[in-house]
Amino acid sequence: MLYYDGLLKVDSLSLANTDFIVSYGYRYILNKEITTTFHHKAINLHISYLPWNRGADPNFWSILEDTPKGVTIHYIDENLDTGDIIVQKEVEIDLDGTLRSSYEQLSEALENLFYSNWDGIKNNIIETKNNSSEYGSFHYKKDKSTFDYLLHRGWDTPIIDIIGEYNKRF
Repeated sequence: MLYYDGLLKVDSLSLANTDFIVSYGYRYILNKEITTTFHHKAINLHISYLPWNRGADPNFWSILEDTPKGVTIHYIDENLDTGDIIVQKEVEIDLDGTLRSSYEQLSEALENLFYSNWDGIKNNIIETKNNSSEYGSFHYKKDKSTFDYLLHRGWDTPIIDIIGEYNKRF
């Protein structure tokens, strides 16, 4: 197993003898050469219920915008979080928790989803569904800065505080 946090390229030594790419928290978009070379052999583990909250900080946005909360494993294509959905699960977030605890809750659900479906994923036997970008939502990292005032304790801000303060202003 290889852990890599640099920019991957097909001719990179890091991909030598690689059969499958599993991405979780990787901050780069894989180029078309990689997504073509690893067609149906490159997946992303994402802590959102796609097509909702593509991009950065999905647990924050699912709470703020009250969109579906959950986890998704999808094939990687040349765009951001738009590849076909392999498997996903809705997760009921503990509203008495914090942003950090919601992230941990989603991460645990995602890890369980991955382990329980890995054989089907690696053998490409799970029927996928289209991850249409016609609906859902997308957020850049910079989008959250508008709402920094809600995060008075950073990732340890209680979810109920975020919802209450946001509802006061909007």
